Amino acid sequence: MTSRNTEYYSGLIRELLKLPKECEWVEFKHNNSDKEEIGSYLSALSNSAALVGKTSAYVIWGIEDHTHEIIGTSFDPFTQKVGNEELENWLLQRLNPKLHFQFQCLQIDSKSVVVLEIPAASKHPTAFHNEEKIRVGSYRKKLKDLPEKERELWRALDKAPFESIFAMEHIEGDRVLQLLDYISLFDLLEQPVPDGNQAILENLVSEDLVFHDETGGFNITNLGAILFAKRISDFSKLERKTMRVIRYKGISRIETLKEQPGGKGYASGFEGLIDYIMGQLPSNEIIEKALRKSVPMYPELAVRELVANAIIHQDFFEHGTGPMIEIFDNRIEVTNPGVPLIDTQRFLDSPPKSRNEKLASLMRRFGICEERGSGIDKVVSQTEYYQLPAPLFETPNGFTKAILFAHIDFDDMSKEDRIRACYLHACLQFVNRQKMTNKSLRERFGLEEDKVSVVTRVINASVDAELIINSSSSESRRDTSYVPYWSVSHE
Repeated sequence: MTSRNTEYYSGLIRELLKLPKECEWVEFKHNNSDKEEIGSYLSALSNSAALVGKTSAYVIWGIEDHTHEIIGTSFDPFTQKVGNEELENWLLQRLNPKLHFQFQCLQIDSKSVVVLEIPAASKHPTAFHNEEKIRVGSYRKKLKDLPEKERELWRALDKAPFESIFAMEHIEGDRVLQLLDYISLFDLLEQPVPDGNQAILENLVSEDLVFHDETGGFNITNLGAILFAKRISDFSKLERKTMRVIRYKGISRIETLKEQPGGKGYASGFEGLIDYIMGQLPSNEIIEKALRKSVPMYPELAVRELVANAIIHQDFFEHGTGPMIEIFDNRIEVTNPGVPLIDTQRFLDSPPKSRNEKLASLMRRFGICEERGSGIDKVVSQTEYYQLPAPLFETPNGFTKAILFAHIDFDDMSKEDRIRACYLHACLQFVNRQKMTNKSLRERFGLEEDKVSVVTRVINASVDAELIINSSSSESRRDTSYVPYWSVSHE
């Protein structure tokens, strides 16, 4: 751990010692290091923290329970083993769901103190050995024996959005301004930076990026940290949520050329992230006005929209993983944790749904993402304009993946590529109050008029796949119009 973390935990402990007694989310101990006891506390305090609205709970060794005097401890979690297994790993394997808890050893007044920081339960109650506990006063009880508490906990888990949970608590205002890139906030809002630290902090509070703390300090929300952290790594609970950009050699993942994890918050670092991605993309040589120049293989607007979508629609409660950009010679894949809230085939027409509405709202205000929807219509429009293969949207193993493909000639496209392009073209036409025809699809593929029959076969295959339907009674193939299968419900 860094000296910053040591200072943070030292200050935190001194604040917790001011509590009149132990509570649902704080436990003081001397030397008791029984592994089963610690596991039981992990479950009970994690659930209790969620119930009372705390981000974290704490077990602190080296404190006399009744007097709160610092007496020191001989417990060392990093040397203690269960058989041949480290204590921390032994505990983690018996928790469900897994928690990103952490031990911290430090010296306070020349005495050894150990802190166990326990994240509040999210989505599901925390169980140890498949048994869920809850703290009632200073006692630990089985959650199933307290049905009213269990109902309250589930209600709390259902209504606690990620953005409102605290990423860091009990810190001074000056420290908040050291951790957050507040200048970027006002730049994105096109507002001048207020005069004085207090005015700046109050603006951060008004945007729900920071909250006043009952001790007189401040708490930084996940929303504030994930959008405006100068270094996301300063927030241990969010470190795995940084955007990773990986450039591979060739078309497989066998050889990595470069891997770059993001450092800044999503909002303050967005433009730099896009510039970096565009700089890593393969390029095409084109001739324009007799001059040869190199252009990125994919339109920047499409890349921006997909990256913004990955940020906004990810499931932040999926632990240990964050959004990722993978660049190959023939494609770029944008992946985020969590399955989408709407069917991938309805991305173009469905009203926007986000599991992170506060984050999405701010990103819209900053102009980083679309105001009215997902921006997928722009992605499809851009790929059509540059006559690239249609993007592909997948949901592998609880993730959402969007893929942009490099240019290939129509003759080299697979049947699936052509059908997907036909369907998305029909969707784009429909949301633009138009209908797809043989001519519009030929133009989308960049084909000459003598390719009418070729395009007709693509249309027929898409009809057979039940992705588009005939919407006109014209006997001429050229004049027949088509709409996506779901459009009937719109009319």
